[in-house]
Amino acid sequence: MNAKIDEQVFNRAERQSQIVRALQAVLPSHALLWNNEDTTPFECDGLTAYRQRPLVVALPETEAQVQAVLRACHSLDVPVVARGAGTGLSGGAMPHALGVTLSLAKFNRILKIDKFSRTAVVQCGVRNLAISEAAAPHGLYYAPDPSSQIACTIGGNIAENSGGVHCLKYGLTLHNVVKVRGFTVEGEPITFGADALDCAGLDLMSVMVGSEGMLAIATEITVKLVPKPLLARCIMASFDDIRKAGDAVASVIAAGIIPAGLEMMDKPMTAAVEGFVHAGYDLTAEAILLCESDGTPEEVEEEIGRMSAVLRKAGATAIAVSCDEAERLKFWSGRKNAFPASGRISPDYMCMDSTIPRKRLADILLAIQQMEKKYGLRCANVFHAGDGNLHPLILFDANDADQLHRCELFGADILETSVAMGGTVTGEHGVGIEKLNSMCVQFSAGEREQMLGVKRAFDPKGLLNPGKVIPTLNRCAEYGKMLVRGGQIAHPDLPRF
Repeated sequence: MNAKIDEQVFNRAERQSQIVRALQAVLPSHALLWNNEDTTPFECDGLTAYRQRPLVVALPETEAQVQAVLRACHSLDVPVVARGAGTGLSGGAMPHALGVTLSLAKFNRILKIDKFSRTAVVQCGVRNLAISEAAAPHGLYYAPDPSSQIACTIGGNIAENSGGVHCLKYGLTLHNVVKVRGFTVEGEPITFGADALDCAGLDLMSVMVGSEGMLAIATEITVKLVPKPLLARCIMASFDDIRKAGDAVASVIAAGIIPAGLEMMDKPMTAAVEGFVHAGYDLTAEAILLCESDGTPEEVEEEIGRMSAVLRKAGATAIAVSCDEAERLKFWSGRKNAFPASGRISPDYMCMDSTIPRKRLADILLAIQQMEKKYGLRCANVFHAGDGNLHPLILFDANDADQLHRCELFGADILETSVAMGGTVTGEHGVGIEKLNSMCVQFSAGEREQMLGVKRAFDPKGLLNPGKVIPTLNRCAEYGKMLVRGGQIAHPDLPRF
């Protein structure tokens, strides 16, 4: 056994030396890291429960260097995992043990703001919020606004097809991107989309956006900008019953209203965030809804009135409407800080990300309450109610192996229940490694093979972010056996292989 371990360590060291020599020929010394103390900060993304130290970290500063790194890695059959700010929550940027982590953090320049075409050309490492800040003098902004927007990069948003609290009205990343430039795994330049309204050949933008770094490396992105609304106001509605709150969401949409934002938080989450940001949330409510309207003052007044009427009819026990911009931002501060607030009440949390039909919101929340008892763990819920995108935060201690195991089973149960209710295993956080097993539940072997076919068309050797997103047939079979052995199958009618 010891001899085998020594051989593995030697092979790893030998492989590392080989890669370092190859990349030293194309990168300056300060752009290459391989010592343990230097590579440890790259060992995970926002999914901190799973870690892997990369063999080598490359930090190119130019597109020519990115191209050279990819060509060198391809020639040596070295896996490459692209990384932005590391704010992802599904392990999509977790390194490969024998691969190169390609950090694109230095690609942080806004290249062009065009107020006439309402577009911005940015490098992949530009922060989401920085785009809106740069466009603000022109009365424009970039609409997708993930909660991590002060830190997350546009390249990472491309990888995960990120959304945010205003995605109901303004769409996800896919709906707000015009063009993506980058490189294939072989280092060949590639462009998705175009500056024109249509592009030549196949339109593969929707294949690239949300591909989690498995198909190509994005380096430059052209995004749409939208006019900043003249006014925005937010309703905070309290409900004494989760089902009433869930039904209220469906009622708002059924009334033909598309709010700028429609978010929901349950009682445990409002308690966590209120102690953190003091947003003025009703701590006696079982759930609260945040419903925002934006546009001209006349449009906002009319829509706020309509939404308030619908919410009252649905059983709201209290309704508050922001009177100015400061109060609107205060209402949203709790929702935007839900994740850090959860970090104050638990050593660790795992944020799930499934979607369900809006009419099943109350059903899934009540099911999660039963799961808390089943797995002996707490769960706080916050989500994009308008499009049924759930974000249950399972609270646990990663230093306790049993708690981590129960957390994994809890998460799998939520995802399977979401699928059984007509939903999907992911909404905007991607699959990464977190939901890899749950892909076995939603997609058949034939469907997964079609996904692999697309992957092979772009990356025949399977070097870009391998082992993520698409589970193998053997993995799905083992996952099914594990759940059977543990007696944890919540929905035995769902496929597992």
